[in-house]
Amino acid sequence: MSKSHGAKSYWLMKSEPDAYSWDDLLAEGEGTWDGVRNHRAANNLRAMQVGDEAFFYHSNIGKEIVGVVQISESGIPDPSDPEGKWAAVKVKPVRKLARPVTLKEVKADPKLAEMELVKLSRLSVAVVTPEEWAYILKLAGEGGKD
Repeated sequence: MSKSHGAKSYWLMKSEPDAYSWDDLLAEGEGTWDGVRNHRAANNLRAMQVGDEAFFYHSNIGKEIVGVVQISESGIPDPSDPEGKWAAVKVKPVRKLARPVTLKEVKADPKLAEMELVKLSRLSVAVVTPEEWAYILKLAGEGGKD
């Protein structure tokens, strides 16, 4: 996915809330997104730029999009990888969604049928199109246009 004229990109980042939750990120103020060992997900991490935004998704328990984070530092080596071949980024919380959007809702909505969260369900760091981003914010009760 190429960047055009500094346009912001959108992502979805999954975390198991019993390992690292939205509340953990809020408590830290800034977190390091590391431990990703899937090549496509790692490539997505490498593609992130400071200022990009991502949905924070609770996987495993809850299975819902709970908040929005902003990439605060990009292109850093994964501190959990002693060999230095895996990528990481730093994220800061932007806001908790007005209402969480569940995986069940996303899967049931034909407008989101092509979303990587649905099509590549095991991917821990996924691309979100600007249209999907706006629509999910609308589902979360945050207004916006179609």
